[in-house]
Amino acid sequence: MKISPIIETAELLKLYKNDGVLICDVSNHKHAKTNYEREHLEGAIFVDLNSQLSDIKDDLANGGRHPLPEIEAFAKTLTNLGISNDSHVVVYDDKSASNAAARFWWMLKSVGHQNVQVLNGGFIEAKKRNFPLGSKVEMPVRSSESYRVDKWTLPMAEIKDVENASFDKRYTIVDVREKDRYDGKIEPIDLIAGHIPGAINIPYTENLDGEGLYLKPNELREKYKKEFGGTNPGSIIVHCGSGVTACHTLLAMAYADLEVPKLYIGSWSEWSRNNKQIERTKT
Repeated sequence: MKISPIIETAELLKLYKNDGVLICDVSNHKHAKTNYEREHLEGAIFVDLNSQLSDIKDDLANGGRHPLPEIEAFAKTLTNLGISNDSHVVVYDDKSASNAAARFWWMLKSVGHQNVQVLNGGFIEAKKRNFPLGSKVEMPVRSSESYRVDKWTLPMAEIKDVENASFDKRYTIVDVREKDRYDGKIEPIDLIAGHIPGAINIPYTENLDGEGLYLKPNELREKYKKEFGGTNPGSIIVHCGSGVTACHTLLAMAYADLEVPKLYIGSWSEWSRNNKQIERTKT
């Protein structure tokens, strides 16, 4: 049975103690691990974006700030986290899924994992709804069976694909970063400000309402059908700064029961370090 990619706190409260359910805190920022050690959803294990969900190279021009790990390494990580092919994985972070919860969801879906959901509103919403909290550092129990996985299956674009698409009207390149970063007015993380030529800007924050919850599926469906019209999903490439928050939009589209388009993992962090052409909004 197909499950929704989004789970509400009330739903999680009913099943979080069940065998086979594993909650993962994938918050990713300077204080994320410290915050986890202070309080987290009861029973949740901590998953680190940098060391467990990425294979960061010495030269960030090679894959950007959060390139995917090798498929074998990811399978080993899942096994070590106690995730089997049959596990029901619920993922959250403390930034409405825009840290790394959506990225972990995308990775699991891309290796064919069916039972994975992202907690709507993340830690903040769950705490507001009185979800039980804990401070015990939960140690993953390694799965007795190695996770079986063959390859990444969700569509991706490499830097060469994006370069070819940037001047091809048949393609739509979507930049989900905040507007000021897209416009080249600020760049708090990467070396150069601006955006990929031809890219349009649809900030991932537009997927959320004023409470930090995902818009309803029908609202998201209407939004993206209006944005993309009859565009073939295979002609849509979504990116962000490092291939993390872009997954927030891919998750939103999956929640809206739309086909998930291509993800450019290297994103702006790779593109801007390869002396590619840069655009800035003219004022």
